[in-house]
Amino acid sequence: MARWQDVNGIYQIYPRSFRDSNGDGVGDLPGIIEKLDYIKGGKNALGIDAVWISPFFASPMADFGYDVSDYRRVDALFGDNEDFVRLLHEAHLRNIKVMIDYVPNHTSDQHEWFLQSCAGRDSEKRSWYVWRDPKADGSPPNNWQSVFGGSAWEYDEASGQYYLHSFLKQQPDLNWDNPDVRKAMTGVLDFWLSMGVDGIRADAVRWLSKDLVLLEDDPPNPQYQKGDDPYHQHLHLRSNYGDSLHQYLQEIAKTVAKYPDRIILFEDYIDPRKNREAQYINMYSVYPKVAAPFNFEGMDTPYSADSFREFIDNFENLLGNELRPFYCFSNHDKPRLASRVGEQQAKLIGMLQLTLPGIPVVYYGDELGMQDVRITARQARDPFERNVPGLGLGRDPERTPMQWSAEKNAGFSTGRPWLPVAVDSTSKNVEGELRDPYSSLTLYKTLLELRKSNALHTGEYVRWSASTDKVFGYIRKKGNDELLVLLNMSGESVECTDGEGSVLYSTHPSVEWTEKGIALEPHQGVIIRRDR
Repeated sequence: MARWQDVNGIYQIYPRSFRDSNGDGVGDLPGIIEKLDYIKGGKNALGIDAVWISPFFASPMADFGYDVSDYRRVDALFGDNEDFVRLLHEAHLRNIKVMIDYVPNHTSDQHEWFLQSCAGRDSEKRSWYVWRDPKADGSPPNNWQSVFGGSAWEYDEASGQYYLHSFLKQQPDLNWDNPDVRKAMTGVLDFWLSMGVDGIRADAVRWLSKDLVLLEDDPPNPQYQKGDDPYHQHLHLRSNYGDSLHQYLQEIAKTVAKYPDRIILFEDYIDPRKNREAQYINMYSVYPKVAAPFNFEGMDTPYSADSFREFIDNFENLLGNELRPFYCFSNHDKPRLASRVGEQQAKLIGMLQLTLPGIPVVYYGDELGMQDVRITARQARDPFERNVPGLGLGRDPERTPMQWSAEKNAGFSTGRPWLPVAVDSTSKNVEGELRDPYSSLTLYKTLLELRKSNALHTGEYVRWSASTDKVFGYIRKKGNDELLVLLNMSGESVECTDGEGSVLYSTHPSVEWTEKGIALEPHQGVIIRRDR
């Protein structure tokens, strides 16, 4: 099996929505096994070397698996532990690495640890969670907020104390200041890594450390406007990213590093109020070559040549040739790429992602150009939408079933899917796009094959001096292998100078050379092998 340094992509699977094998309307582990040949090994495979599977652990599903009641057991909804062992085996037969989600900040309120913690103030597990007395007036200990709306404190009548939950009240925060908690949670990693898991994606890591001594209020956010996400009423300077965060992440990463050729990726969105470069370097310095953060900035970067050039140039300059980027332009928590920027534009961003250095992280269905699905209030399942309705914060639209074919329910399930299938699934699906040489799926398949070349796989990133406000260009170079990537991120036709060479790939059927260089249609991207 290829080492992580040779992996050409990670494919995120949201298991509830990937493939349902038993007709109950919810995806499962056997369904993932059925579709492994699509990812790699089959005749029409994508050609991706690794999968990241969102949580499948035992859970009451208040937050669809991010509220874990047993870290060492597969939830019956998805199968059982034997199914996971079989998935590992089948993936490894195809040289596919398997990365799993790890939820260290909080458990379910149904986890045995929390149930013991609730037994009373003298419980041996009481200090495994964050319990505090009310203020004199009976109100919560401070103004900390839940990401999902409302106070981050829930009152327990039996003990007369509040417990902390940075997310849902059904997701009580673990107390990472307690060394017993840290030992138990690194033991969870040992359980799965010793089984053969290849990588870990660590969820919501910045909340592991907070000011639990002084419990000072978070200050108000002067830029907050009515109608924004209520969570942003305050600047969260006390409730996360505490002084011990680096230490706790090092303990996690050190456990991962005990196993050969394993990595851990941290979910951490850049806080614009803090030094951007320092935030990245702090995460990369946790445990070099084992631990790294995702780069999510492309999700919020305005679609323009200037914006993306500034974003990519700055980040590549920060990392240099030693650190490995993990660009992620879409995931289960954000609107889908094609819904954010448009169909043709999404293909161009896909081309950008698959021609940049590092390991690209592709969200299931983005390779098809899947878009968000309209979810009515009656159909909503996401607790975010239910707790804070009407603000467009619900995550159901980007979590709808994978579109495999034009059959009923897009070939996802023989039963009623847990979320509605996209109306355009009869025309936008794997079977149909495999037959179209200029489909989004064909683009991803072709570029993933091209990524195996020296220049795209391990070559350096070089700025292209002729970039304009319409065209973002850059060079990937390794020895004598030099590729020029040109992305016309405008709605106009343009001519690019210094475009000599042979075209390896184009997002459009036509490629026209002129006396000045190459002509690009609106939102057209090309890869040119430079004559050197």
